[in-house]
Amino acid sequence: MNRSFVSHLECSLTGKRYKAGRIHGLSEAGRPLLVRYDLDAIAASIDKKTLAARMEGFWRYREFLPVARAEHRVSLGEVVTPLIRTPRIEGRLGGGEIFVKDEGRLPTGSFKARGLALAVAMAKEFGLKQLAMPTNGNAGAALAAYASRAGMRSTVFCPDDTPPVNVEEIALQGGEVFRVNGLINDCGKIVGEGKEKVGWFDVSTLKEPYRIEGKKTMGLELAEQLGWELPDVIFYPTGGGTGLIGMWKAFDELETIGWIGAKRPRMVAVQASGCAPIVRAWERGEEHAPLWENASTLAAGIRVPIAVGDFLIIRAVRLSDGFAIAVDDDDIIDAQKEMAREEGLLLCPEGAATYAAYRRSLIDERVSRKDRVILFNCATGLKYPMPNTEKFIDRTMPIDWSKFAQSTEALRQE
Repeated sequence: MNRSFVSHLECSLTGKRYKAGRIHGLSEAGRPLLVRYDLDAIAASIDKKTLAARMEGFWRYREFLPVARAEHRVSLGEVVTPLIRTPRIEGRLGGGEIFVKDEGRLPTGSFKARGLALAVAMAKEFGLKQLAMPTNGNAGAALAAYASRAGMRSTVFCPDDTPPVNVEEIALQGGEVFRVNGLINDCGKIVGEGKEKVGWFDVSTLKEPYRIEGKKTMGLELAEQLGWELPDVIFYPTGGGTGLIGMWKAFDELETIGWIGAKRPRMVAVQASGCAPIVRAWERGEEHAPLWENASTLAAGIRVPIAVGDFLIIRAVRLSDGFAIAVDDDDIIDAQKEMAREEGLLLCPEGAATYAAYRRSLIDERVSRKDRVILFNCATGLKYPMPNTEKFIDRTMPIDWSKFAQSTEALRQE
């Protein structure tokens, strides 16, 4: 199918309309543009049965996406990411059903593949040749991979303490990558300044319209996986918040075409205590979140001191009767260990933050023990540093078998 159902674009703050089929960044008001569709035409062109027969990962939702021509879709073998239930943890906590949506199964190992695949595909459709962005790691890796796949140049700027594996994979996948002595917002300033001087196109979070559309597929996929019913609560690791905004948009579109009802999940924006601008604004009853000074957390992916789509995140949280919550790094580490040991799921720190937030929300009763909950694990834990282990056996010496007996007894007691 070579067709786009996009009707126009719209400023998320003022509602001003912008023509489709043209290159856009932010609106005149300096806010994100949202892609709008002829939803009646989508409803007439696709049904659930037809969709269920498709196998192409998130590109299976092509009617809901802006790419007009099939040859412009850029793919690296995307999959439908699994919903993995956690029965041991459910039993111990005494709460409702807990599912981990494991986005680490996507190309480049994170949910950034969704947004960047769409951004790159639309850049290809518009004939752009060079893309640039700031990153805390995973987004830059996704940009480099998809840009190389599409035959484009990519230039990426990252904070100088970005995990080496992220920097190295960006370079290996064809991206020109630079470390910067600052945070992601400082890197973003360099990207912005280079637009006129170098001529690259800025694909920073929410500074172009199409990464939202890619992240929107998380909401479409989640609804389909649950039989077109939505969960009670979604815990989402929130930096720039594109995925939370995108899912909220997806739910509205699905209701409009009659595929789901009016029920919405409570949206929970999870941040780290060392960088929690959205939490602070939400707690103060404000809609915009000023810069968080001296941002610091081991969960680098949510270390975003200021978000251009702050008001969209906060609106979705409020409209859903959700909340914003910050968790300490120590709680993130503990949650990561617990999920790995109890359920065999190696969460990234940002994903572990959602489990830490759920545990606390269950205790303080912000979440019911009957709620069906989704925790988003946004990347594979294999890309992050892990604790050292020093156990060693010298095969030339007698083995002390008692240490294994102690380990077995400890398991029995559990």
